[in-house]
This record gives sequence, C-alpha cells and structure tokens, in this order.
Amino acid sequence: MKENDIYTGINIDEDIKRYYPYNNLASYVIGFCDSENQGIYGIERSYNSYLTGTPGKIVTSTDVHKDEISDENGKYIEAENGNNVVLTIDANIQSIAEKHLKTAVEENNARNGNVIVMNPNSGDVLAMAQYPDYDLNTPFTPTSDYWIEKWDNLSSSDKTEMYRNIMVSSRYEPGSTFKLVNSAIALEENITNTDIADDFSCVGYEMFGNTKIKCWSSIAHGKQTMRQVLENSCNPGMMQLASRIGTRTLYKYYNAFGLFNKTNVGLPEEINSDFHKEDKVAETELATMSFGQRIKVTPMQLITSISAIANDGILMKPRIVKEIINTDTNAVTTTKSEQIRQVISSETANKMLDMMESVVTDGTGTSGNVKGYSVGGKTGTSEPPVEDKDYGYVASFVAVSPAENPEIVILVALYDPQVENYHGGTVSGPVVSKILSEVLPYLGISADKIDTDTSSQRSIITVPNIENKTVAEAQKVLTNAGFRSMFTLNGNKNEVLVTDQVPAAGTKLPNNSLVMLYTAENNVRTSTTVPNLGNMTAAQAANSLKSKNLNISIEGSGNVISQDPTAGTSVEQGSVVKVVLKEKE
Repeated sequence: MKENDIYTGINIDEDIKRYYPYNNLASYVIGFCDSENQGIYGIERSYNSYLTGTPGKIVTSTDVHKDEISDENGKYIEAENGNNVVLTIDANIQSIAEKHLKTAVEENNARNGNVIVMNPNSGDVLAMAQYPDYDLNTPFTPTSDYWIEKWDNLSSSDKTEMYRNIMVSSRYEPGSTFKLVNSAIALEENITNTDIADDFSCVGYEMFGNTKIKCWSSIAHGKQTMRQVLENSCNPGMMQLASRIGTRTLYKYYNAFGLFNKTNVGLPEEINSDFHKEDKVAETELATMSFGQRIKVTPMQLITSISAIANDGILMKPRIVKEIINTDTNAVTTTKSEQIRQVISSETANKMLDMMESVVTDGTGTSGNVKGYSVGGKTGTSEPPVEDKDYGYVASFVAVSPAENPEIVILVALYDPQVENYHGGTVSGPVVSKILSEVLPYLGISADKIDTDTSSQRSIITVPNIENKTVAEAQKVLTNAGFRSMFTLNGNKNEVLVTDQVPAAGTKLPNNSLVMLYTAENNVRTSTTVPNLGNMTAAQAANSLKSKNLNISIEGSGNVISQDPTAGTSVEQGSVVKVVLKEKE
C-alpha cells in the first residue's frame, strides 16, 4: 500500500540471534557474538566454526549474460545447522563459585577476583568464575559498579578489558602457592624429606650480598622441618631449599609441570608465563622465585600444575569442551581426557598431599578447613613490584579435597584487596571453605571425616590382604577400604605385584591410616623414630605420628598416659603405635 510515495504496513524480516538463558553465568567462558552472529569472545570465538551453521544454496549454470541456463544437473544443497558444543563446566558448581566470589570481591573491596575448580584426575574444568562479570545478552552495557563508574571515559580498546578472561589471558605472581611446586621438586630429587628435624632455619631473613630478603612473618620461625616450612609459609626456608635444588633442576621441572607452555585449554587469547631466562637467574632471582615472586603465570597454568600433584604426579591437559554434537545427525565427537606426562612419583605426590593437609590443620591455611572433610592447601600473598605499586597485592589460596585422594582442586585469587589484613589465608581461604562446603556434598563426596576436636577415635576398619595383587589393584582396594598407601615403584603399577605390606592384613586401625606397600623390586624399608606423645590429645598424637608415617591405635579417651613402642624407639614406617588415654582428674 502506497500513500504520498510512502509505503505503509508491516514488514517481517527473519533474523537469528544468540540468546543466553543464564545471563551472567560463566560469561567469561562462553563469550558472545557480534551483530553478524560471529563469535568474538570465549567459546563462541574459539569454537565459532563448529557453532555456526551453513546456509542452503542452489547450484545452477548461467550464460555470459548471467541468465540461468535450464540444466537438469542443477542441484540444491541443504542448509546445515550448527553443532552443539558441550562444556565440562557444571552450572551448579559455576553458580556456587560465582556467588561466593562476588561476595568476597565486594567485602574485601578488591579490584577483581577469579575462581577455578578442576577435577585433577580428568583435567575437567568444572567452574571458571570471574568478577566483576557481565550479562551475555547485553554485553555492551556494564552491570557492575566497577565498570559503570568508568565506562563513559574509556576508549574502545580499554572497554575490551571487561571481556578479557584473566584466568588465561592475564599473568600474576602466584606468591606462596608456588611453594608447593618447589617443595615437590625437592622431595622428588631426594634433596629433603617431609619431617627431617632442624633441616631449615629462619632468623627472619636471608642475606644475598647487601640484599636482605625478609620472611613475611615479623617473628622468626627458627629451626624447621619441610612440613613446618610449608605450614608457616616460611620464605627463608624456601630460599634455602631453592639454593639446594639449583636453577637447572628447577627449570627442568617447571617445564615438566607445564609452566613454560600455554595449557591449550581451548579458550581464545591464552598467554604464556613470564619467567627469568635461565642463564639470567642469579641468587636473588632464585631466592624470590622460591616463594613465587618476580615470576608470573596464568591462574590456569598454576591450577593445572597443582592438579598434577593431586593426581598421583600425572599432569593432565585441562579440558573445557567435553563433546561436540552434530545436530543434524546426532553424531557425537568426544574430546577425551589427555594425559601429558608423569611429573613426579606417586610417592612424592602422597607426601605433598600429606603436608598440604598439615597446612590446613596446623598452618596458615586453617581458614580453608571444611567440617567433615579433609582439605589440603596453601596460602599465597604476592607483593607488588616496587616499580609497579598500582599492581596491588594478590591474595590467593589453592586447595585439594579430599586430601588423601583428591577429586577437586580449587584456586581462588583476589586482586588488590583494600583491607587491613590482605593475606591469602585471611581473605581467600574462607572463599575456598564456603565453595567446597557446597560443592563436595553436591558431587556426592561423603563427609566421612570425624571432627577430632570432639572425638578421640575415628571409625575402626580392618587392613585388607593386598599381597600378590598389582600395585594398581592394591592401591584401589586400600582406597576403597578407607586407607592411604605409600610405595616406591619401578615399572608399571598395573603389572608389578605387591610382595609385602605394613601393617599386616587383619590389623584393626582408624580409617585414613597408612599402609606401606613393597614389591620384589623395591623392598627397602625406611625406619623412623617414635615421637614422645605424652599428655597429648588423641588428635595431637595422631597428627604427630602421621608426620612420621606411623599409625595409631587408641584405647580410652582424654590425654596420652602411655605409649608402645616408647618414645625414641626406631621402627619401620607404617608401624602401629598403641596409646592409652585417660581423662585428667
């Protein structure tokens, strides 16, 4: 209809547009499309070719005048729908992580923050949260106060910062969380062990020429074991350790842990770490590197390396896309979990997990504790470089749970928190605890740990007979029964047979006790000295013996009045120390 040369009426044009039903959820992972429906951030960008369909078309012949020639060979090519890309992200875990991260950023007045939750055994990324975030349906309209306040004064290039996934596209100094990597290297190289008395000494600082590098604590830690160095997060102890290891060995393992390469998780604009060139590492660089400063990694690189410790020493490639489904044929292409390499031995990994648990039970990481579950962790607080004070402190906490056989690894980092106590154990540890307290039950991981403050005796179970089983079979049987295991292995654990075990089959012990496994190829026994348990509580006695790789058998309640073997006796690791407790009158 035409009136006065103006067409009137209703015209309907077909259009296709992405709609995101969860709005802000996982916005930095998913990303969004431009006006042409081409992915420009996140999975939308890196998997754009899979997500974008192909329009149908008719193929015919034309003459020189572009007129169609009647041709029976002309054909119609049907349109193809885009594929479905299925992520490893669990929407419920993602929601939990985002909820607690948002609260932590706001309560601590931090610039921003991030959380990554990973399954160490498969490399699956279960959650990847960042705050402030944005709404995927209205990506060009900021929704957080941080961006709203400055949005109108930002250039176009500066505005793109709102969409940058800092977990793969930004580096940071990991601080003391990096001490886990260096400690694992030292144990693997037999440079130290977990509980060698007076192995390290802290007077509050270390001198390198005229340069004094202080410990974070104003009170010197004195003589320490490796376990205590981690519990106290002692910088001088770590500097001494790094000096023993040496740069060449450290860099060999850093490479093995994947810290010199991008993780290739499948997200766009991933960057690599920033380490000193090996031949430029002098004693001061080695010292600061020992406690995770003046080097930079991405959060994804760090959690991937810590996940190797949680996965029997095996480094997995992180996976965020689980499968791709052809929506026309329903054919499924699965992205399989990919094992990269064995970085450290299973024995070293178990020792590290045991020390990480001590950090949470007795060290700087008590704020990461979750009632009913065993948690291992490490705090971190990185100080900004002198030349870049605007960088701000980074408070972080990395944790694994259950500590004996981890199914979850979590990393929380808060950037530039504006509070008086900005340390990782203070501001990030509680975030870890809150997230794990919801995620662990959600995943069906049973809360089988009894609060040792109120109970002197955990559930008693019987050591199974695992002789003549392969190491892999024995380990599985013991784990299912509720025991930890330690062994030294030469060969394939699916083939090598267990020839002896300590304690013997039939011994009754509390759950989570230790069973030492021996094979024909590795039958060397290690002795340790029984500590003095006099007047300790059951929990204190159990922890003291655990640090020596010894087991406990408890009679009575209260405090220890006697023990067998007596203090100072040399016994084989895995042996049982019987203690009698009595209430104080």
